[in-house]
Amino acid sequence: MKPLILIPARLAATRLPNKPLADIEGKPMIVRAWEAASKSGFRVAVAAGDQEIVDVVQAAGGEAVLTDPNLPSGSDRIRVAADLLDPTGAHDIVINVQGDMPFASPNLSKICADLLETRRQADIVTLVAAETDASERANPDVVKAVVAVDEDGRSGRALYFTRSVLYGDAPIWHHIGIYGYRREALVRFCAAPPSPLEKREKLEQLRALEMGMTIWTGIIDEAPVSVDNAEDLEAARAVARSLNG
Repeated sequence: MKPLILIPARLAATRLPNKPLADIEGKPMIVRAWEAASKSGFRVAVAAGDQEIVDVVQAAGGEAVLTDPNLPSGSDRIRVAADLLDPTGAHDIVINVQGDMPFASPNLSKICADLLETRRQADIVTLVAAETDASERANPDVVKAVVAVDEDGRSGRALYFTRSVLYGDAPIWHHIGIYGYRREALVRFCAAPPSPLEKREKLEQLRALEMGMTIWTGIIDEAPVSVDNAEDLEAARAVARSLNG
């Protein structure tokens, strides 16, 4: 297998305008995300919806490709970018790493690649972590995964994803938006229209489940820092200061 990591990014964010270019202790967030992913040893590129993003990534020594800013989703953006960067299909796995996770461990991409290697029935893989705060259960911004966990306790097949409160006292699985796709699965997924459950929950991965695709999850110990708003950005800056110190 030959993975290609793609980081979709565009400037049109509502809660944090120009988020990919937000400064985190002297570096734009998208550059930090690219640097972190590059430590995986895989080829990494930014799938940008704006020329400004391309410019800052290339200035930092990274690879970036400009895509249509009006593409409907990050999945569509990485599909287009994969075709532009690898038209012959040499990369048979595409890993979608989020540009708002500036300190995501490169090991997360390796987990996705390893799962696609060992779970041949999986079309798509993604990651989950156990909840850290019970209040997450009632927070619709926290996506929960329903997983049939394997005996090893480190992976399992995804049965559903929801923003709703899950019944029962057991801990919930917090979904982490890093995905690994078999190349043909990505093409098939993006060619399909949004599904009823996807539109109801506003969760793109439900389209894949409704299509009959298999999503496998890797269970990790801790979710990476994610930046969705100004408060998160300040927390990310604090992390950067601690790493520099």
